[in-house]
Amino acid sequence: MLRAGWSGAIAAFVAFTLPSALILFGFAQIVPYLSGQVGAGVIHGLKLVALVFVAQAVTGMARQLCPDAARRSLAIFGAVIVLLSAQASIQLAVIAAGAVAGLFLRTSSLPGAANVVSPGYGRSTGMIFLIAFGVLLAIALAMTSTNANPWTLSGAFYRAGALVFGGGHVVLPMLEETVVGPGWVPRDAFLAGYGAAQAIPGPLFSIAGYLGAHVPAGPSAIASSTIALLAIFLPGFLLLAGTLPFWHTLSTRPRAGRAIAGANAAVVGVLAAALYDPVFTSAVTGTTDIAIGLIGWLLLAVWRRPPLVAVLWCVLAGIATAVNG
Repeated sequence: MLRAGWSGAIAAFVAFTLPSALILFGFAQIVPYLSGQVGAGVIHGLKLVALVFVAQAVTGMARQLCPDAARRSLAIFGAVIVLLSAQASIQLAVIAAGAVAGLFLRTSSLPGAANVVSPGYGRSTGMIFLIAFGVLLAIALAMTSTNANPWTLSGAFYRAGALVFGGGHVVLPMLEETVVGPGWVPRDAFLAGYGAAQAIPGPLFSIAGYLGAHVPAGPSAIASSTIALLAIFLPGFLLLAGTLPFWHTLSTRPRAGRAIAGANAAVVGVLAAALYDPVFTSAVTGTTDIAIGLIGWLLLAVWRRPPLVAVLWCVLAGIATAVNG
């Protein structure tokens, strides 16, 4: 958008997102045919991939977003609350509480006021985007039906995209609530798709193309996949476009930065809780799985191997384990 206006923004979105979305949509068509020992091994290996990458995300985000005792405490309390609660909506409450607690931090997560960004339009246009973001979020939050149709699908994925803070991996617990909770996508298929998303380039949100293809909410799998993709990316687009004209003013307010720092710390706790349930509880069935996961984590987080290496290791190890009983 800064380079070439609205047409540039759309072109960048399509070019950056479409390759990974197409690959994941294609993978969704293959998953039902992954049967037998090899197929089961691939699915289980991809679940271990999810374990490895979420563990790496938790450790990496903890270092970046929880550098002091106060924020580490927020993250731990958030994880404990999410793990002890049976209500999926508690994740939002934890993030909101983290933002409130962040007001009392002595830090800020916003760049300095010198970072002035001019999007080429004024505050009135930005306000329209922010109002649209809020109205659509209110509508999405009000959708309580679990019946799969284009409206509930778009509301569910808009809600997931609008309530994510701190990085792409944080969408995991929100998406798990969105598609596994109402029974739209089996948990194993969900984690397999999440693992497959690590093996390809592009934004992690492209997993919406895979998940949408599994939900019988439209006239075809392509339609459901497209709805899910557009809905999960739309809130971020609206929020970014709405915030840019106000960024200079916002970046000069320490309280805004502290609130975001607190919310991000709470998000680390939410993701840590998701690392245990559903990722660990679904992927690990014994000590062999733990060993495979630890080696995968070493490849990714310690030895700094390319992500594809860790993916191949987990998938091949999963196949070998399945074939050898």
